[in-house]
Amino acid sequence: MKVIYRDMDQEAVDRGYNARATVDDVGVYLAEYATRSAAARETLECREDVSYGEHADEVIDIFPAKPNAPIFIYIHGGYWRALSQKESASMAPGFVANGVSLVTVNYSLAPGASLDLIVEQCRRALAWVWNNAASFGGDKNRIFVGGSSAGGHLTGMLVSDSWHREFGVPENVVKGAVPLSGLYELEPIRLSHINEWMKLDLESVERNSPQRHLPEAGCPLVVSYGETETSEFKRQSADYADAWRARGSSCELFETAGHNHFDIIFDLDNPATPLGRAVFDLIGV
Repeated sequence: MKVIYRDMDQEAVDRGYNARATVDDVGVYLAEYATRSAAARETLECREDVSYGEHADEVIDIFPAKPNAPIFIYIHGGYWRALSQKESASMAPGFVANGVSLVTVNYSLAPGASLDLIVEQCRRALAWVWNNAASFGGDKNRIFVGGSSAGGHLTGMLVSDSWHREFGVPENVVKGAVPLSGLYELEPIRLSHINEWMKLDLESVERNSPQRHLPEAGCPLVVSYGETETSEFKRQSADYADAWRARGSSCELFETAGHNHFDIIFDLDNPATPLGRAVFDLIGV
């Protein structure tokens, strides 16, 4: 066996990062994302395809809640190459009902877009929300971010260090974050089958690994993953949480029982679940 990362050979690395293989039919969950999100747009006020940049992909959907509401920015997963903000609003009903405005972010997809560009777009979206929160009744001083899988990684890049001045936002622009089933150290991604479309090299791994760009004073985090995830997804979350705490910042880490890599997000807006309760406690509603 030729070890290429930690104690794993190529087969083990590929298996550890193959999220789709942990469920019988990922299409069931993707269809549910679309159905729930479409229902949210039909039943709630939704400002669709609001531009946060010059590229056609740089748009957000906004679900306003009450005046001066806290804001939750959700970043979708899909291994940086699939989905959009249109399938990413399943949590809108519960958030809006509890007085939290939801913003769902679209970004350009790999392999057409590099990870550097995708990270830049998400930061630009966050900056737009901070600058324009009042236009939809949001409170710019209570912005929270979250995402699942690739969206968990991108959430990590929004709470990382040394990027804020370039985008004209304060270092504490994010008051709390919820990265779910995230990827925080990208070296195993570079070594896996995922790199067929991500095209990461050593330099882009260095630039875009949240684990390598921890802030000195981080916001509170809620980090979780599904019970049936691979050991690598679980380890990544645990390592990230440990590193966050080692710097003296607050991080709640737990496994979401009875859920997998894809359906964990359905608990986000339900305060009757451990994840939903942790999220609403984080936001303070």
